[in-house]
Amino acid sequence: MINWKVIMGIAKTHLLTKIKQSATATLGVTFGIGAYITLVCFMTGLNKMMDDLILNQTPHVHIYNEIEPSEKQPVELYDELKNSFKVIHSVKPKLSQKKIHNAFPLINYLNKNDNVRGAIPQIKATIFYVAGSIEIGGYLTGIHVLDEAKLFNLDDYIVKGSAEDLYNSESGILLGVGIAKKMALDIGDRIQISTITGEVFPLKIVALYQSGIADIDAIQSFANLKTVQRILGEAENYVTDINVKLYDINEALPLSKKIEKQFKLKAIDVNTANAQFETGTIIRNLITYSVSITLLIVAGFGIYNILNMLIYEKMNDIAILKAIGFSGADVQLIFMSQAMIIGAVGGILGLLIGLGLSRIIDNIPFATEALPTIKTFPINYNPMFYVIGITFAMISTFFAGYFPSKRAKKIDPVKIIRGQ
Repeated sequence: MINWKVIMGIAKTHLLTKIKQSATATLGVTFGIGAYITLVCFMTGLNKMMDDLILNQTPHVHIYNEIEPSEKQPVELYDELKNSFKVIHSVKPKLSQKKIHNAFPLINYLNKNDNVRGAIPQIKATIFYVAGSIEIGGYLTGIHVLDEAKLFNLDDYIVKGSAEDLYNSESGILLGVGIAKKMALDIGDRIQISTITGEVFPLKIVALYQSGIADIDAIQSFANLKTVQRILGEAENYVTDINVKLYDINEALPLSKKIEKQFKLKAIDVNTANAQFETGTIIRNLITYSVSITLLIVAGFGIYNILNMLIYEKMNDIAILKAIGFSGADVQLIFMSQAMIIGAVGGILGLLIGLGLSRIIDNIPFATEALPTIKTFPINYNPMFYVIGITFAMISTFFAGYFPSKRAKKIDPVKIIRGQ
């Protein structure tokens, strides 16, 4: 039967008699785990911030009525030319409207789906912003303001004013900061909106919007759905787009295919719309985890080297232990215990250092015009990173101690003593 009290006592004595080497091995684990926690928390926090910058404002499924040429041209219906090669020049789009027919019944149908968090209407209109002699082309989007704030975090991108201010104003506009800057406008000022037909409507600026993407902020603005319907001279059932938010983003593609097939509308899922962005996210995450794992492996090799040297220096002690009755397995357990103690102490200290550095980074000011809602550097405090860190510390120190201790197990005490 193994006497763990004696085993642990000898392991502790070995560690304390070689305190410098023990401390060096422990610090190797500490800084390896600390660097891993700091790096992975910061990089994944940064990646999440970049993802949210795009995905928070992007619907999981975007439904609209795409105007495109007819798939079958009239000449293809003429039987006498069935087997001939046909060339058609200057094909024009078919006569259609941007309006989604029966949009509100479709929205009600989608909202009854258990996986749909919310489906809301939008109107997208091409307009001109007019202030004095300045005229800028852009887009005005009609929205249900409170629903937009709830599903797509609109409040996070309003730098002045609020979503409620727009909701309470029938002639208000949420203006992009790029437009406001170009036209020297601010909250309370009035801006003229000119439609493509030449009609002009005055709107009051009740809030300013900043998405973090300068090209969008220079052309985009929002108003209440009824306000845009009035500007365009359309009825209350006029809707050009439907944005859908899901509980499970993985259901976006099947739902978009179902909508296209069932309602003959164009439906784009979030992954298709942001394919390039998703690729960039995967690459960033791959680099983050590759560097993090490398740090942990380097720390493991450091422990292996130190324990290997420790066993070499403890040859006499090993011989004496075996001579007084300790078995090879007992000797192996002594050195394995040393490795696990180093792993546990170094791992816990590493987690604390990683948490401390993450807290420091989290409080460093990070102010940029492109990201108005971000005040400090982003940190992801995912508990799983800490579980992975301490687990890897114990596993790496186990293997780092196993191979040297296996060597100690096979040492012949007679040869050591005779050599002395």
